[in-house]
Amino acid sequence: MTPLLEIKDLHVAYGKVEAVRGVALRMQPGQIVTVIGPNGAGKTTLLAAAAGLLRSRGQVIYDGVDVERLDVEERVERGFCLVPETRELFGDMTVADNLLLGGYTRRRDGSDLKQSLQQVYRRFPRLDERRRQKAQTLSGGERQMLALGRALMAKPRLLLLDEPSLGLAPMMVREILRIVASLRELGVSILLIEQNARAALAIADRAYVIETGRITAHGTAAEIERDARVRAAYLGV
Repeated sequence: MTPLLEIKDLHVAYGKVEAVRGVALRMQPGQIVTVIGPNGAGKTTLLAAAAGLLRSRGQVIYDGVDVERLDVEERVERGFCLVPETRELFGDMTVADNLLLGGYTRRRDGSDLKQSLQQVYRRFPRLDERRRQKAQTLSGGERQMLALGRALMAKPRLLLLDEPSLGLAPMMVREILRIVASLRELGVSILLIEQNARAALAIADRAYVIETGRITAHGTAAEIERDARVRAAYLGV
């Protein structure tokens, strides 16, 4: 089977400092793949480079095509969408308008866009209740739901999720990760960066460990969870 995403020998530098060094990663359609590692290891840089937000060397092959030279909007049009850890919502705009912006690349098909909006509201009833509220009035969990819903408006095949549980209460962390896992029902594949390594491994199919910009371990989520060094470093066991 052709991988949906394959990253080969990826390098990203900030000036003379190389933050990502020769990273290789692959994922099949329908999978959730998580990347875990310490703060500053290069996780967010890896996602940003894959999404086209940072200049890099190497190959980012999506659905059999090297998209390394494509800009962010072209990648989104191909079904490749990033939800950053900062969420990047428009606080002065309503929930509904933030969602509609997520469908910008599909704006020519108004009826399909309305259908997608209703689908997002069914998946996130809380957003439906708050559709006329400004995004800045939402709770942290609701803002994360809005960020996910906005991404789904683009009808992605691949979601890059950066720390979706960041700053949320434990109960909301469980709810957000339950929602993330449920997106497989829509045929969405997910590359997940998550500070809560145990929770990420619980919903992932495969996992990679990144340390000082390099991949140091990879395998099924179950294999990585059983790895003694991973358990000591990231799972508190």
